[in-house]
Amino acid sequence: MGILNVTPDSFSDGGKFYSPDAAVARGLELAGQGVDLLDIGGESTRPGSEAIPLEEELRRTIPVVERLARQTSIPLSIDTSKAEVARQALAAGASLINDVTALLGDPGMASVASQARCGVILMHMRGEPRTMQLRPRYANVAAEVGAFLKTAAARARKAGIESSRILIDPGIGFGKTVRDNLRLMQHLDPIVKLGYPVVIGPSRKSFIGKLTGASVEDRLPGTLACLSAAGRAGVAVVRVHDAAEARQFLEVERAIRLA
Repeated sequence: MGILNVTPDSFSDGGKFYSPDAAVARGLELAGQGVDLLDIGGESTRPGSEAIPLEEELRRTIPVVERLARQTSIPLSIDTSKAEVARQALAAGASLINDVTALLGDPGMASVASQARCGVILMHMRGEPRTMQLRPRYANVAAEVGAFLKTAAARARKAGIESSRILIDPGIGFGKTVRDNLRLMQHLDPIVKLGYPVVIGPSRKSFIGKLTGASVEDRLPGTLACLSAAGRAGVAVVRVHDAAEARQFLEVERAIRLA
């Protein structure tokens, strides 16, 4: 899954793809690098970020979804926690909702997903982006995240979303310390065994910088180390900025495992 941030304040690319033209060009570039999905987001969820108005998120994302849907056959995901943004993005050509609140942020989101019969990614997050990194604590992070995701998936099914359309994401970097993130990467197996395709997004995250001292633009090696753990655990989707490098790495890593 290639990351396409249509925001002025992304932690990873500093608003480089904020204009529709730049965003579409980047989406097509990621497509050319071999991504299987494109994830388009118009609201930053970096630690400390503030929510933006509905109208602004629509302005940022919907034209980009419309244009990419016309110019590429790669499935598009809308990264949002707002039901109206999801509804309009699906109408514009998206086929997947990536919701960092696991359908809890907007009471209308589950209904939108159910009626559209689209895929949904349910992510674990402690708190909200603005507050999630303020002293997060877990007794057993892998067990607690797994329990949350199991409950979130059951809630989605109860809302009419078929099991086959549900993916789960442990939320690397969302309300977790460096140690929490490492523990999750170490214990992905129980989350994979919940029976839903697992998505992880460690790409360029701050815990890599805290471990290594690397700046955001120099965290590809640390990201690839996380992808290695993901591959061994059987994670289905990795959400990345550096698509060509990640794809080559995963192809070789898989070939070694299966040789």
